[in-house]
Amino acid sequence: MKELPLVLLHAFPVDARMWDGVRAPLSERLRLITPDQRGLGRSPLPETDREPDLDDAARDVVALLDRLGLDKVVLGGCSMGGYLTMAVLRLAPERVGGLVFIDTKATADTPEAVRARHDVAARVEAEGAGWMPEAVTPGLLAEKAAPEVAERLRELITTQPPSGIAWAARAMAARPDSLETLRSADVPALVVVGEEDGLTPLEAANTLVETLPDATLVVLPEAGHLTPLEDPAGVVEAILGWYPA
Repeated sequence: MKELPLVLLHAFPVDARMWDGVRAPLSERLRLITPDQRGLGRSPLPETDREPDLDDAARDVVALLDRLGLDKVVLGGCSMGGYLTMAVLRLAPERVGGLVFIDTKATADTPEAVRARHDVAARVEAEGAGWMPEAVTPGLLAEKAAPEVAERLRELITTQPPSGIAWAARAMAARPDSLETLRSADVPALVVVGEEDGLTPLEAANTLVETLPDATLVVLPEAGHLTPLEDPAGVVEAILGWYPA
């Protein structure tokens, strides 16, 4: 496994720049690939009549692996990136030689959460993304997160195309439960969670660990839901400490 490249998929509603703090130290040891997902960052949103579905984003990831000539990778992501990782695992399990789940969960959204995601999509299409940092930052960062981390998050959110945010919100709302998919994932897995993650808390991480056949859990103290922004050194240490196993 230690010879395999690592592909990390970003969270919502940001882009691959969320990995900036981990990119250099990981790249010293591994081949690291951090794509922008469709409609976010520098990746365009394809024109389609299809309803938003993470399976289409999963096909994007597999197409990227094909373009790069990579038969198998260690695949992981934070929050929405974890959901997308599970979608790739459903679509092409033979391409996945290891898993990294950071602040994410395997269960589908509740009806209330589905409604909330559709409300976000409608509002961002109507108003743009300027309102989002105030609305989502309290859930994404620990209460005592550094001001510069909050400012960086604001920049990442407000520079996203509203159409991409809306597509991603609707796609996440439609995602299925992935517990059965994970039960059959017979590859090493790392589960990282911020101790103060209120969106996908330690309980959700424990469910991942109990479901996956071969999982290692790392809890990062004083970090919230976006641990790669809040504690990049902790995320790097967790990944590199697990990777050669």
